[in-house]
Amino acid sequence: MERGGPVEAFRLLLVCWLVVGPVLAQARHPLPVLWVMPVSSGLGKENLTAAVAPAVKLALQDLQRQPPPLGNYEIQLQLLDSQCDPAKSLKALFDAMWAGPKYLLVFGGVCPSVMALIARSLPALNLVQVSFAALPPSLSNRKWYRNLFSTVPSDRALNQATVKLLQRYRWSRVGIVTQEGPRLSEMKKDLIRQLLKAEVQVVSTESLSEDVCSSVKKLKVLTPVDYCTHRFRFNAEVESVYVMMPNDSFILLQESDVRIIIAQFKEDSASEVFCCAYRLNLFGPRYQWIVADGGTSGWRLGWQGSGCTADSLLTAADGSIRLQMKQLSSTNTPGVSGRTPQDYQDSYLRQLIQEGSKVSGLHAFAYDAVWVAAKALSQVMEAVKHREKYSVQRNVSVSEEEVHRMLLEALKQTQFEGVTGPVSFRNGDRMTSMELIQFQGSSGVLVGDFSTSTQQLRLMNHLLRFKGPGPPRDRTLVLVQQQHISLLLYSAVSSAASVTIIIALTALLLAVVNRKRLLKSGGGSQDELLLLGILLSSSSVLMSGLDGASLSDQTSEVLCSVRLWTLSVGHTLAFAVLFTRTWRLHSLCSFTQTRAGCVLLWMLLLDVFVLTSWQILDPLRRVVLQHSLEKDPADQDVVIRLTSERCSSANMELWLTAVCGYKGPLLGLGCFVAWTIRTAPADHPAVSSKHLTLSMFAVTGFSVAGVTGSLLTSHNPPVQFCVTGVLILCCNICTLSWLFGPKVLFLCLNGSELQGEAAEGDDGEHEVEQLSRLNQQLKSQTAQLDVEIETITMQLSEESAPDSKPHMTTETNNAGEVRSVTWTHVVQVCSEDRSSERQLTSPDSINSPERVRRRLSVQLPILHHSYLPAVGGVSASSSSLFGSREAFVYADGNFVYD
Repeated sequence: MERGGPVEAFRLLLVCWLVVGPVLAQARHPLPVLWVMPVSSGLGKENLTAAVAPAVKLALQDLQRQPPPLGNYEIQLQLLDSQCDPAKSLKALFDAMWAGPKYLLVFGGVCPSVMALIARSLPALNLVQVSFAALPPSLSNRKWYRNLFSTVPSDRALNQATVKLLQRYRWSRVGIVTQEGPRLSEMKKDLIRQLLKAEVQVVSTESLSEDVCSSVKKLKVLTPVDYCTHRFRFNAEVESVYVMMPNDSFILLQESDVRIIIAQFKEDSASEVFCCAYRLNLFGPRYQWIVADGGTSGWRLGWQGSGCTADSLLTAADGSIRLQMKQLSSTNTPGVSGRTPQDYQDSYLRQLIQEGSKVSGLHAFAYDAVWVAAKALSQVMEAVKHREKYSVQRNVSVSEEEVHRMLLEALKQTQFEGVTGPVSFRNGDRMTSMELIQFQGSSGVLVGDFSTSTQQLRLMNHLLRFKGPGPPRDRTLVLVQQQHISLLLYSAVSSAASVTIIIALTALLLAVVNRKRLLKSGGGSQDELLLLGILLSSSSVLMSGLDGASLSDQTSEVLCSVRLWTLSVGHTLAFAVLFTRTWRLHSLCSFTQTRAGCVLLWMLLLDVFVLTSWQILDPLRRVVLQHSLEKDPADQDVVIRLTSERCSSANMELWLTAVCGYKGPLLGLGCFVAWTIRTAPADHPAVSSKHLTLSMFAVTGFSVAGVTGSLLTSHNPPVQFCVTGVLILCCNICTLSWLFGPKVLFLCLNGSELQGEAAEGDDGEHEVEQLSRLNQQLKSQTAQLDVEIETITMQLSEESAPDSKPHMTTETNNAGEVRSVTWTHVVQVCSEDRSSERQLTSPDSINSPERVRRRLSVQLPILHHSYLPAVGGVSASSSSLFGSREAFVYADGNFVYD
């Protein structure tokens, strides 16, 4: 694009002023240097070259007064208008090199796009470049851009200083506002990379468009009071999270709660940005603005064009920190040119006034850049002369490649004191310090600096001033407050549990020691199992209130498992015993024989199986649960997040469903059966069926209430511990009161009678043992008598008359044996005259009925004595009949026992 007449006239005057003028003043060895610089900013607003030309002229004048060898050489600058166009700049560069003279060095370069293109082609052209503009982060690759040097700290170093400031105050959450433009956009990308590397969260990145306030508004903090019914929502612009509240509502928390704002904009946009910050209330003790634009001039807040008053701008900008390059050295000693920084600045301003140009923030760096180029070129030229003069081979010129290598090495080793401070390079970057200026009141105060050589940040804390009591927080402070069970509550519930355990343990010991006397009912050993269940379930209350935060993870997991086992097994034992008793009583009332004793065993085995599977497949662990957010009344910028610990597993709901799935129907069936036997007679004089029914209903009701209360109060551990503990203890106390209380009262009121009965029972047992032994003896005697009777009977049968017919009778002994006894109307034991009727009826005859009756009256009582009540025979009151004659009836010629 062709330039107009004024621009061409300026270029001609500048070339004559910088090149022809010094040549006429003194004849020195010329060193041609190509000055690549846009004559204007590309937008026609500012002539950048005219702003730094007075500084370059001062440097050339100061070089003329230097002694040899530096004074023997003259820097001849050939201006090349880059127009901030890479293609045109590269074409102009090749045209200049073709036209000559031979250039050894490229000077200047402000446009990043032009600088990157030329710097990439410098090694192939055997050229080096000395710039007085900040190197963009994209040029930090020294493998590609090793021939580029700049007297201005790079933008990458500016981002490093920003990160160091964030780390100093532990700000780990920021928002970035960047003005549109190639250089600032590249700075933002590099800043984001460094922030992520430093583990700083970038919440929001906004670009300042024409409507500045719309971009800044996205950083505004939204108060977390928006309630809705959705659990989670994600927005592309702002991430929003809904947290469940205790009242089943959800609170909206905005993740764009930006407090630390990093602003990257040009100096002329500062007033507009801070005006928007004032309108949006983004200032004060809760916010910190960090302006990292890399400029060199001070604060310029113009209220006329911003729409805000001057006081409003000062209020919004108060406390903000700006990172800027150190323009002039703070020392008052002369540098390499013989000028002090103040002397140079005064001379520059005089030249600027004469030219009528504006002040440029790069003028001091341009002054030192001329000295860098002059010192490096003069050093190389002297080395080339020395080599050509004193080498072995005379009159042999040094190659261009060798000169280029020597010039590159000389630039790397450059070190002198300039007007901007010590000048040295590391990988082409200028090693210097950056200033941290805090805006206080209506002026800026130097509060620290960042050294690019040591990467250290130095802050003067006594000069820093924040609006609040200290540095602002990078977010709303969330204080995690864990809900613990108070010592008073734990002591009260644990005391009640301990009393219940002592009572149950005492009753259990009494039941074991006095199994046959005390606390004995028709259930046998079921009382002991019921007391054991009460003991286990009460013990679980003690373990549920322990603070897991003070215990190790392994101990906490063990306690979780022990509590689950004690509560579940204890509940199963107690309910199974009650269900077994209820079902047995129901069977007796309905005259149906069903075996309910196996229910206890099967319920216990099923419970152990479920708990074992749960423990192996999905063990319980202590997990931290986050609950509602509450604002601290003392500090509105502090939010309290309530957390709690509880025993849980990955599939907690599934396992609870499995446990309740098989216990729930049994509880319902138990209540139904208990209701049917509420008026049935009980198996103990002290405990009625009504007590058993109440116990079954109490276990069912408290179980359902305990599960429901535990689920509803899971967000509040103290309330959950209190509710579940009280329900468990109430259930146990009711069971003890209704089933064992009447028994204890009955024992107290009838203790002497029960002891007498117990003593009589012991005596009776002793008599039974004696009678059992006597029964065995009588059985043996009975067997002998049976043999004798059988022998006598056989003899009588043989001696009896042939026409006599025997009469058979049967008798049954105690052992259940049936034997036959034959009696005849004529009993003979001795041979007599059978034909004599007198002899048969004679009282003197041995076979007379009188004598036979007398013998049987002695034998039969002995026989029937073995059938006493102790051995299953007739009653003792009937034994007297054996001695009377009326006990025997003589009928039809036979003696029969009545």
